[in-house]
Amino acid sequence: MDVYNSYPAMIAVVIFFMGTCIFSFLNVIIYRVPRKMDFVKGHSFCPSCRHQLGALDLIPLFSYIFLGGKCRYCKKKIGARDTLIELFGGAAALFCGWYYKGKPAAGLTVFLFFCILTVVTFMDMDTMEIEDGCWIAVYILAAAACFTMPETSLISRLIGIVCVSVPMLLLTLAIPGAFGGGDMKLMGACGAFLGWKITLISTVLAVLAGGIWGIWLLIGKKKDRKDHFAFGPFLCMGMAVGVLYGEQIISWYLGFLIL
Repeated sequence: MDVYNSYPAMIAVVIFFMGTCIFSFLNVIIYRVPRKMDFVKGHSFCPSCRHQLGALDLIPLFSYIFLGGKCRYCKKKIGARDTLIELFGGAAALFCGWYYKGKPAAGLTVFLFFCILTVVTFMDMDTMEIEDGCWIAVYILAAAACFTMPETSLISRLIGIVCVSVPMLLLTLAIPGAFGGGDMKLMGACGAFLGWKITLISTVLAVLAGGIWGIWLLIGKKKDRKDHFAFGPFLCMGMAVGVLYGEQIISWYLGFLIL
């Protein structure tokens, strides 16, 4: 009996809740790793009063709603970002289950890729740095993807390691500060995961989105030409779109050129 077809709503709820739980743990990583705190051991606590949180305070999504977005102990307002990340995790889990239906190994691989991209995005936004553990995790996932997503050849993955990271390095040598070391390492690792074609598409999308954001900051006088902003989130956005729709974008572009 096909359990998924027999109980689709029940399975969807389980997948969604598992996604929120995993991304709730990612919130811990995002908060603790830059502060050199152990993200495996130790109890969660309120960042305002430092009071240890109980089990009822840590239910993804629901605790925030039932507590009215406030700490149970000090009554200080809690930002909604962590809850939105949990919500995104549930949605990402459902999406990967639907998009890769019939290919559960590939769906799980892409979901784990989204997990890493989420950590990179918010860690870079908070600290302007990308921890080495992030790109190392992508390399490990890329090794697994050789088996779970074999349609991307080993040659394409090897070329992907250098096709963007090396030009970024050369540009940074010519223009100091053009890219951070974390960006280059991340793109090398993601090239191993995505292959060279999707890596190039992802980079183009990231540059376009980052350029628009930079122009908006300049127009709004929130940054000047000498200021830097975190580029990692745009790289992650480009790679998320690329892994899902990169082939379609390439086909559309080639068809547009022929016309």
